[in-house]
Amino acid sequence: MYQYIVRRTLVFIPMLFVLTIIVFTLAKLAPGDALTGKSLADPDVDPEVYERQREALGLNDPIPVQYGRWISDVAKGDLGNSLVFNGRSVAELIQGRFANTFYLSLFSLFITIIVAIPIGIYSAKNPYSLLDYGATGFGFMGLAIPNFFFGLMAIYVLSIKLGWFPAQGTIESTDTVGFSAFLSRIHHMVLPGITLGLAGTATYMRYMRSEVLDVLGSDYIRTARAKGMSDGNVLFKHTLRNALIPIITLMGFEIGVLLSGAVITEQVFQYPGLGTLFLSSVVNRDFPVVMAIAMLLGILILVGNLLADIFYSIVDPRIRYD
Repeated sequence: MYQYIVRRTLVFIPMLFVLTIIVFTLAKLAPGDALTGKSLADPDVDPEVYERQREALGLNDPIPVQYGRWISDVAKGDLGNSLVFNGRSVAELIQGRFANTFYLSLFSLFITIIVAIPIGIYSAKNPYSLLDYGATGFGFMGLAIPNFFFGLMAIYVLSIKLGWFPAQGTIESTDTVGFSAFLSRIHHMVLPGITLGLAGTATYMRYMRSEVLDVLGSDYIRTARAKGMSDGNVLFKHTLRNALIPIITLMGFEIGVLLSGAVITEQVFQYPGLGTLFLSSVVNRDFPVVMAIAMLLGILILVGNLLADIFYSIVDPRIRYD
């Protein structure tokens, strides 16, 4: 197992290198830069002032030179400085927002798991029941409804009309501390968490139902029941171990999907995380921040796939990587 982890980690190096090229190229293909936006906003300033700033920042250098300088700094752990946020370091900006997005993603994944897996199992054990039809309908709706639309409806109904949950922010007050602060953060994460996990919940539910149905029809399940094994043992010892393998595959991708999906969800709820930082950086052409966040999402997806492979061997002992 350890040798496999080392091999996969070494494979990450060329993949990350290719990722840096793609991210940098896409950033440079975008029109304008942070100084372009400033010059358009303030036409009274002499354009030569912004041209001198571009020269000082190296924005006029050839693209290969800019890439070499950027990748060299990234290899040293220096993500550069923001071009918009008064020269603050990119690492500082990301560090200040990453925790909020990470907690929101974990909360969303937790809701997805505790809702989707039990309902998927029940639907498989009781096919064509009322709950099964209801879960199927919810699954199709969850996949069809855009997250931003569901978020706006949730704000209107659950926040404005009923007043059950706050519509924006991460905590009620900066003076809130201790366990009250924890409850306040959970309270503020309910609406964006449900919105972010809507499509994932529908997907997991459908996959879980399909896999459990498939496993329940297997020969070894019929053999276990013929030997007198209880339904609980058949379900937890035999069925779930095999049915969870594709779910673990989805979870490996879910880390990056949740963080990238938070871009729209956080904007809808004005949730101060990586999503709102990324979107504002794109609008303001703050490419050092954009490239750093895109790199972070790519790394998390690679790590998620590695964790999924490791969990394979835990769920199914037949899988070995030695």
